[in-house]
Amino acid sequence: MKKTQQIDQLKTLEGRILEIVRMSTEDGPGIRTTVFMKGCSLKCLWCHNPESISPQPQLCWLGTRCIGCKTCLSVCAEGALALSEAGMKIDRSRCTGCGKCAEECPGTALELLGKVWKVNDLVRELIKDRAYFETSDGGVTVSGGDPSMQSEFASAVLKGLREKGIHTAVDTCGHCSRETLDRLLSYSAMVLYDMKLIDPYAHKKFTGFSNERILENLKHVSGYMGSHVHPRQLWVRTPIIPGATAFHENISGIGRWMAENLKGVVNRWELCAFNNLCRDKYLRLGQKWGFHDAQLLSAEFMEELAETARRSGVDPGIVVWSGSTRIQQKANAN
Repeated sequence: MKKTQQIDQLKTLEGRILEIVRMSTEDGPGIRTTVFMKGCSLKCLWCHNPESISPQPQLCWLGTRCIGCKTCLSVCAEGALALSEAGMKIDRSRCTGCGKCAEECPGTALELLGKVWKVNDLVRELIKDRAYFETSDGGVTVSGGDPSMQSEFASAVLKGLREKGIHTAVDTCGHCSRETLDRLLSYSAMVLYDMKLIDPYAHKKFTGFSNERILENLKHVSGYMGSHVHPRQLWVRTPIIPGATAFHENISGIGRWMAENLKGVVNRWELCAFNNLCRDKYLRLGQKWGFHDAQLLSAEFMEELAETARRSGVDPGIVVWSGSTRIQQKANAN
């Protein structure tokens, strides 16, 4: 393919974006804009962004905005909507995700999750935040879902940002082919990589897949560190989920594996405390969440896990923990 044809293809290449979050301080260094893409190859039972798992657009209903006019019902050609006193029922087997009901809803009670963007349009939108990036050593992080599900589009966006002098990061679970991973790494200054569970059977139980490919790909990523090519920074992140990953054995196992296989190339190992703010997301999607009743972890427990991580064989200085925690109830002195 000629170079001019490649350029034209990038101009017309489209991807489906769930959300653009500005002023983030959680997805890499400095102030960042995070692009959440639709689609993920894993099915983590605790997922905090359930609307990002499916690559397809999804309709959700916000009852507090509904004025009961039933305009949406009249414009839905598939007959996928039904409104009663109990609320809106969406027949997802019929809904095609066309978005017409959301467009016509006068109260904006219906929302279609997953907007289509062209590469150049998205790059132009993201560089609007350049001033914040420059003053904070920040940049753009492409996340998800997982960008590996739309790797051609994601890599084109990362390339466009790099050409504009913007620091780039990719946030991935690593469950993809080596070719797909290399496509993303080509234009990423840093990688945020999820390591959830060290035991392959537990990993399959909670995410739907073994971690074999994920671990092999992480070793591959580590080979880029310190080289003349990008990426040059690697952050590992472990979600701390009660009853799933929040065990000292899991954390010590991950640490031992990193000490043995990553040869000191990890710049940061972040233990991310469980949060339950996504409960309403599941309700709006008509899904049940197995962790609906799970409580926040205590700061004391998170610090204990961090100490386990520091003693596991990695550089203790790279270990941090983050997230909201509950107040530990002290025993009655009387």
